[in-house]
Amino acid sequence: MSYDVAHKSSGGQVVLATASDPRHPPENIIDGEKSTFWVTSGLFPQEFIISFQSQMTITTIQIYCFNVQSLTVERSVKADPVDFEVVCDRELPFTDTQLQKEEIKVDSASASHLRFFIKTGHDHFVSVHSVVVQGSAVH
Repeated sequence: MSYDVAHKSSGGQVVLATASDPRHPPENIIDGEKSTFWVTSGLFPQEFIISFQSQMTITTIQIYCFNVQSLTVERSVKADPVDFEVVCDRELPFTDTQLQKEEIKVDSASASHLRFFIKTGHDHFVSVHSVVVQGSAVH
């Protein structure tokens, strides 16, 4: 059965974020609300890592963000978040006032951690509102 393996209620955790604002903490990325968000510091690159409760088979990654231009998503199957492999590289189009929604189809890849590497933005600051990772536990 597939579910959002990154959501905090599923045991997902943001274990690293390169920027921190107490009003917009990185944990907002996995709270399931598009009205809350993590905001960057205005410098690039920026990154965050989501760790799962256990190794998961992932099928789809959705990211809801604003002003992200160049994004790389990587996965790791190690117990610690190391030795990442590229899942995809994407260039996201500019959206003036709407959230960007990027859906990444994954060919049932295993992952214990996902790293989101924001190389550039359409502006100085970007925000990540939600990450949804559809998948299931590896048995």
